[in-house]
Amino acid sequence: MSVLGNIIWLIFGGLITGLGYLLGGLLLCLTIVGIPFGLKAMRLGAATLTPFGKAVIADERGEGFLPLLLNVIWILLFGWEIALAHLVSAAILTITIIGIPFAKQHVKLIPVAFAPFSFRLD
Repeated sequence: MSVLGNIIWLIFGGLITGLGYLLGGLLLCLTIVGIPFGLKAMRLGAATLTPFGKAVIADERGEGFLPLLLNVIWILLFGWEIALAHLVSAAILTITIIGIPFAKQHVKLIPVAFAPFSFRLD
């Protein structure tokens, strides 16, 4: 069932969202300072391409000063906007019964998009 959900997800916006994350990650990797953010954005893009069948897991490596600092920088620059976009997309998708499973996937991606150095998708 997750394969069918991922295919429908890609057709109705998941491909554009995932490619946007991947392109943004590549652009962030052009600078040395942006490499950690670019790598997380590309991982998030890969996870966004196929969100069905994946779970959000708190990353044990996400504890400590450096991940906290990187999360704060991420939240201030990109995270709140990306999380808000997922929230708005989820709200729009809940209007129809068919959109509810896709809205759940957007809600699942919100914590990872907001603080990617503390969570991972498996």
